[in-house]
Amino acid sequence: MRYHFEDHTLDTDRRELRRGADLIALAPQVFDLLQYLIRNRDRVISKDDIISAIWNGRVVSDAALTTRLNAARTAVGDSGEKQHLIKTLPRKGFRFVGTVHEDQGLTVAPAHGRIDTPPLASAPRLSIVVLPFANIGGDADQDYFADGVTESLTTDLSRISGSFVIGRHTAFTYKGKSIDLRQIGRELNVRYILEGSVQRAGSRLRVSVQLISAETGNHLWAERFDKPVADLFDMQDEIVSRLANALNAELIAAEARRAENSANPDAMDLHFQGRAILNRGQTPENMTQAQGFFERALALDPFCMDALVGSAAVDVILPAAFLTDDAVPRLAAAEKTLSKALSLAPQNAMAHLLLGLVQINTNRAAQGIAACERALALDRNLAEAHAWIGLAKIYIGRAMEAETHILEALRLSPRDIKAFRWLMVIGAAKLFLDAPGEAVVWLRRSIEANRNNPLSHIWLACALTRLGELDEAKAAARAALVLDPTFTIRRLRTPARSNNPTFLAGRDRIYEGLRLAGIPEG
Repeated sequence: MRYHFEDHTLDTDRRELRRGADLIALAPQVFDLLQYLIRNRDRVISKDDIISAIWNGRVVSDAALTTRLNAARTAVGDSGEKQHLIKTLPRKGFRFVGTVHEDQGLTVAPAHGRIDTPPLASAPRLSIVVLPFANIGGDADQDYFADGVTESLTTDLSRISGSFVIGRHTAFTYKGKSIDLRQIGRELNVRYILEGSVQRAGSRLRVSVQLISAETGNHLWAERFDKPVADLFDMQDEIVSRLANALNAELIAAEARRAENSANPDAMDLHFQGRAILNRGQTPENMTQAQGFFERALALDPFCMDALVGSAAVDVILPAAFLTDDAVPRLAAAEKTLSKALSLAPQNAMAHLLLGLVQINTNRAAQGIAACERALALDRNLAEAHAWIGLAKIYIGRAMEAETHILEALRLSPRDIKAFRWLMVIGAAKLFLDAPGEAVVWLRRSIEANRNNPLSHIWLACALTRLGELDEAKAAARAALVLDPTFTIRRLRTPARSNNPTFLAGRDRIYEGLRLAGIPEG
């Protein structure tokens, strides 16, 4: 069947979309979505209709649906603003409103006399099945724990932006069966398989997991948790949160490696490459390089949700983490980008988190806390949201509460690449509480985690001056200025982060300490 609309032809037999004579590259799911909308153009299609038809009812995030819909619009020259072909009807669904002419096309039989069927579509990006965790300890009472980890992890992985996770009911049909993992990958059309086991020995519980390529059967990543048995439900939540956070980064890295080998990368390929660079470490150099990938992705698809969020992340993190001279315009640009992202996907947890960080850094800490809490309501595993709530508590004069929030972030993601920054926030909170001895302990931990973060050295210099250790304070200040020779006290003032009297009093003590340590005024 061929569908003709405007200057496009959608050929369902060849699975091709052309604009005139030019072939337009489409991901398999985007092709399926466009074909489904055109075939059902006489009615409004709900979100549930699309998930049922394109994803067979499997668990899929709103961001994944939005990304595929935006890609379909871009392919036919449409957009979320124009909507002259694919129209969104608020609270109802979507409808293809272009004029379409059909013809049956011609399928040519090959010499052997059979008509070939179209090849199986390639597995979607970030597609994964969580196989039922095995209980290998011989204790039947642990079955419910193993099943609980499997079900919770299936749910939590579906919150990863752009993920495609096989529903638990399908996954549990493989429980207790010995089947080649590559066969499971083919049957479910997924790229990745997560399998694991639970074993109890006395008072300890061990949970082991492996991430496997469904195409090759190769192990991509493995982790093991050994913990004393306590409250099993609390343990399950902690283990699932840690796994979800670690797997997010591992899946992004795996997709980025695939994208590097693509001759014609699309917007999502470029987004994955940008995200993988950010996950290597949030240095100014890495963020500048990642921003380049996000900008290329948005040039191909201005409505690529993940690239919008990635681009905003760079504009938020650079001024928030490094106190750059262009903080005000960057934060304004980030807020504008995030407003666009949230208009397209109101349930995007990371967009809410980043908006919260913008607000925290622009004298709107109470709003920022609410945005971070909204992000956690959408994705309980966003450890970073807890950390930034802790930072915001400093700005509203409640620094004594910051440590509790940061420790929760570290509990959920103890090996996070941003952990050094979270430790630094506790150190800063101790300074605002005029507890420099405790601040030194936390700030030295931050520096041990990442010696190349100038702000950790800055805060340490201040804490040491408060203790009267002026020589050590000056050495810490010199180390900071080696890492960032342009740093000045002025950067701490701009943009204004709070006018809370308690915060301002603590800030003035910090300025005094930095001057004594030798940090220039600017």
